[in-house]
Amino acid sequence: MRALAFPLVALAVTGCVDVDSKYPSLLPRPIESQSTAEPVRPVPVATPDPALDSRIAALVGSLDKAQRDFTVASQDAEAKIAVARGLPEGSDPWLDAQSALTALGAARGTTSEALVDLERLAMDRAQEGKPPYPALDAAIARATALNDDQAARVRLLEGALKP
Repeated sequence: MRALAFPLVALAVTGCVDVDSKYPSLLPRPIESQSTAEPVRPVPVATPDPALDSRIAALVGSLDKAQRDFTVASQDAEAKIAVARGLPEGSDPWLDAQSALTALGAARGTTSEALVDLERLAMDRAQEGKPPYPALDAAIARATALNDDQAARVRLLEGALKP
């Protein structure tokens, strides 16, 4: 009986499976076994560019000069604002303080211009499909910090002059 049981079970099992079924197979399809992870791409390395390095050095030099000029203008404005504090608007010391604030804004403009020039260099590199340039990124970060510090200083001095 045992010899007869195996063929009957095999027949029963294979008889239950319909090969020409109208339903799709539940087995994984080839597309389902593919990875959807982002492929690993090598990080591009910027090659040294002497022309860009000299342009960055010139703009950083401009930033240094702008910071020195701003510091002098800031000290002058602070002194004139201290004299004008509490005096009515339109008085000579108040007008001197306003003039000093205007000069301070002009000194800050040089820093802003250098920042814009540095950012333009970075955008030009990006448009050309070149990788980021570390010296340029460092110069932009420094110029941004200087610009932000100078803007805060101008706002502080303008607030000190208000009645």
